[in-house]
Amino acid sequence: MVVSSFRSFFFLASLLLASSSFVHAQDGEDRPRVQIETSLGSMVIELYNETPIHRDNFLKLAGEGFYDGLLWHRVIAGFMTQGGDPKSKGAAPGTRLGSGGPGYTLESEIDPAFNHVKGALSAARQGDQVNPQRRSSGSQFYIVQGRDVSAQALQQIVNSKRNSVLQAFSYTADQIAEYGELGGTPHLDMQYTVFGRVVEGLDVLDAICAVPTDRSDRPAEDIEMSMKILD
Repeated sequence: MVVSSFRSFFFLASLLLASSSFVHAQDGEDRPRVQIETSLGSMVIELYNETPIHRDNFLKLAGEGFYDGLLWHRVIAGFMTQGGDPKSKGAAPGTRLGSGGPGYTLESEIDPAFNHVKGALSAARQGDQVNPQRRSSGSQFYIVQGRDVSAQALQQIVNSKRNSVLQAFSYTADQIAEYGELGGTPHLDMQYTVFGRVVEGLDVLDAICAVPTDRSDRPAEDIEMSMKILD
């Protein structure tokens, strides 16, 4: 998904226009929120001002109705639920999904302050082999359900990351406590951009992650989404 220079300019200009309507200032201001409706209930997502590229893009797409009618096309219990593939809208049963997008990718905004605790909103992306810069999909995202996480497991992750390029990586006391309370998928930390979290409706996340799925992890019965930006 390579973007031409003209297309990149047009996209960035569109984000600037969107941000004038939806975005709060980064310092000392409220974080924007988006409500995601599903047949199993609704979730409210808070977007991080500290990841402005992903925040503005998500608000732009949600405001345009891009996500309305799309499916939660990949669901893995104890891990996450994923959506945002435009090819999923009206997709026939059995269709393999997950390759679609808006035609552009986003620059990585990986921040050690934001981790993959339960409810984390993160950007999907292609693997490191073809995407060493870890650029995010322009539209696909996942919400973490995860599992219980112990302090010992977090220390093992710290040790493994310190043996790689992230030699200074560590968790704060608050992050360790949050993982202990909520659980999550810490092995994904510093690998994908986390740009928000569920602040209402974790029970709906659990309900989505509990549905039966096929061999491709697509729910046996389609679960559609729609989005509304909250004031």
